[in-house]
Amino acid sequence: MLSFGQWINNKDTPSLDSATIEVENPTDHSIIGTVPAGCAADAEAALQSAKKAQVSWAKVPVSQRAKVLKDFAAIIRENREDLIECLISEQSKVEGLATVEIDAVATYYEFYAGLAYSWEGEILQSDNVGENIYIHYAPIGVSVGICPWNFPFFVMARKIAPALLAGCSVVVKSSELTPLTAFKFMGHISKAIEAGKVDLPPGVVSVVTGYGHTMGEALCSSPIPGIISMTGSVATGQAIMRNAAANMCKVSLELGGKAPCIVMGDADLDKAVDAIVASRVIFSGQVCNCAERVYIQSSVYDAFVEKFVAKMKSVKFGAPKDAGVEYCSLINKDALTKVQGMVDRAVEAGATVLCGGAPVEGPGYLYPPTVISGAAQDSEIMQKEIFGPAIPIAKFETFDEALELANDSEYGLTSSLFTNDYRLIERARTELLFGETYINRFHFETIQGFHAGWRKSGIGGADGKHGLMEYFNTKVIYVQQ
Repeated sequence: MLSFGQWINNKDTPSLDSATIEVENPTDHSIIGTVPAGCAADAEAALQSAKKAQVSWAKVPVSQRAKVLKDFAAIIRENREDLIECLISEQSKVEGLATVEIDAVATYYEFYAGLAYSWEGEILQSDNVGENIYIHYAPIGVSVGICPWNFPFFVMARKIAPALLAGCSVVVKSSELTPLTAFKFMGHISKAIEAGKVDLPPGVVSVVTGYGHTMGEALCSSPIPGIISMTGSVATGQAIMRNAAANMCKVSLELGGKAPCIVMGDADLDKAVDAIVASRVIFSGQVCNCAERVYIQSSVYDAFVEKFVAKMKSVKFGAPKDAGVEYCSLINKDALTKVQGMVDRAVEAGATVLCGGAPVEGPGYLYPPTVISGAAQDSEIMQKEIFGPAIPIAKFETFDEALELANDSEYGLTSSLFTNDYRLIERARTELLFGETYINRFHFETIQGFHAGWRKSGIGGADGKHGLMEYFNTKVIYVQQ
């Protein structure tokens, strides 16, 4: 069984509180590791270490900071199989998806290393004789990154890579539900530092874990961070904003979603069905940009539903290494209870279950692919994030009606449209009010894009050059000759 302390000053460090958290393998309910429960003193130790390291790290040439990111990628590739196995066991994640996540993280560090010379300052014209005005981008300071449990390794890279490149030190809090892969990676980094394979000064990166109401609150209420970047629920994001407000600390939040999919009468129905099913069942539906509701034009409603239900019924689920499995267990019993409760309440309110609708026997906390019709637009299942492999569908007549239904949400993360009508695609570009819109494809972003939500789905964003700029302050310098 794995056991870790907090990772501070480039080494595994015992927590200043003796309490621990047991990490469960969702597939077989076994305990596979323990980590610290964390405390305010742990948070302070990590923050002080980061504060001490940040000033000198900001002075390191950007080429050397990029070299550290390339070294991180190399460490991941050298320990690829070890990290994949750990991710599978603590998440009940399909082997193929776990492999994609580990490989994508290596690519992510390399991508950001490639942005080393991408940002530029400006020289502005002055009204005064002999004066120059410069706009300069300076590191925002210590960065705190709060990571979720669903893509713990990838999102950790999202918090670390742009911050380090910008000249910020980083304190990452991994989720107490899935912290093992993060700590295992930091263990590999410790060995690489000892072997002289990576030049990472102590304090530049710290990784801690613990409960949100103790460790998380201590990190986010401290006056030390210059930015708090968090991926998680709306409620947690709101709590972070309240804590950060006392110090006027910048926040960048990627929160929940309730992604609508619009299927027009001229759409390629097979392509739409394949994309929406894949977008709903990936990692058991536990992805913030998953398809969460489908609106189908009435002229193709019956044909689409027949194909969609058949496809959902054909999805294979089970243990992570079972042949052909597309998804596995939900993360824990609470997640299973939540999904079942939402489906039950939808049925009680008059909706119809077309397939699935109840937990099944099998490894872990399994819930079958579930399709629900007849739910009212203002119902819970149409308005709140399910975060499981269940999805409601509804009918519409016109594109204007579809836009109104899709935009009727407190969330604004992702959306999709299936059509071959370029006029509608152009309208969707401006009239679908979401941070991301996918046209005729599945719901998943790219690292060179900008993953950002509107409304209650967040503030700021991540990925690409725009994600990098989150970690800078702007400074204007007036130089009079």
